[in-house]
This record gives sequence, structure tokens and C-alpha cells, in this order.
Amino acid sequence: MPEQDSRAGVSVPSTRLTREATELVRDTTDELIYHHSRRVYWFGSLQGKNRDLSFDPELLYIGAMFHDLGLGEKHRGSGRRFEVDSADEARRFLQEHGVPEDSVRRVWTAIALHTTPGIPQYMEPEVALVTAGVEYDVLGIGFDDISARDRAEITALHPRPDFKRRILEAFTEGIAPKPETTFGNVKADVLEHFVPGFVRGDFVSTIENSAWPE
Repeated sequence: MPEQDSRAGVSVPSTRLTREATELVRDTTDELIYHHSRRVYWFGSLQGKNRDLSFDPELLYIGAMFHDLGLGEKHRGSGRRFEVDSADEARRFLQEHGVPEDSVRRVWTAIALHTTPGIPQYMEPEVALVTAGVEYDVLGIGFDDISARDRAEITALHPRPDFKRRILEAFTEGIAPKPETTFGNVKADVLEHFVPGFVRGDFVSTIENSAWPE
């Protein structure tokens, strides 16, 4: 049965790019990440409407679908932030499909910055709205900006059973093998809660203990 791609007055563009992106994510992630990524697209799109932003829905969809691929097992030894691994997966996919470099850059930036609050909302709409979708689904930021009816319609298609616990578990599994990548970003909070013995990096100590004599 084909995926239903219209919810809450928002549709996923029916293109080769979006279809192949959907297949790739379904094949390479579990149901948790798949459903979360789809919700991020719808919630990001609705926030875009609320903010009267003009955005490319195809690029927003790719950003939403690829944003957590870097949490997967194959990236756990990369030594890089999972956001960068996710962004690079999207870049490879888009370049293989001949997408213009400016569009590739937008998607890469949207994914790379989606856990860096305070910056994406001032950038291109696709960058802002990937973060908005993630913040809505994971953190509940702007919860009342989207109606209860629209939320119910989206979560009926892409349910979120025990989501808070399960997404934190996915974050922990994805980044615990490379704890140094959490320095200066929100994922340090995850390891501090769930990985015994983790010591978060400290910016002030890094300055004070640097090789400079003063």
C-alpha cells in the first residue's frame, strides 16, 4: 500500500527524489527514526506556514528525512558529530541525483545545524524549518502553534509510542561511542544523564588550560 503523503493540509512532493529518499531512510533506519523524520517534515512545514515563510518542500523533506541518519551504527566510529555525518549522507544523495549545489548546501546546513539553537531561524527557510520541526517533535517548542487536530492527524500516520524515552536512548547509542563530539552542544546533556562517568567538556577550563602562557 503506498505511503499517504498528505496530512494537515501539507503534502510531500511526489518526485523521484522524495520517493527514493523515503525508501533509503526506511531501509537504513528503524521505525523510531523513520516516523520521527516524517513528523519533522510535517511539523516543520506547518511552522513554515505559521511564520509565512516561502520554502522548497522537496528540500525540507530531504533535510527532515536525513537529519538523524548519522546516529546509525555505521557512523559511530567516525569521530565526527552525528549531525555532520547525517548532513554528508544527504549531500551524497543529492549530488548523485544532480541537485544544484546551492540546494545541496541548504540541506547540508539545515541538518548540520539542527541541534544548534539560536542560529537556524535567521537563515534560509529550509534551514530554519528543519530545526523548527525537530524542536517541535522532540522538545515541544511552540506546541500550541499547531492545532490539536493537525497534531492528531500527523501522529495517527506516524505514531510516537514511548517516544521521549526511545529517542533519548537512540541519541545515547548514537553518540556514546564518540563523546568528544558533544563538546559545546546539547548532546552533552544526553551523555551526562545516561552514560556513567561521562565528564562534559568545559569551555572556560579549555581556555585556562590551553598551551598559551597567558
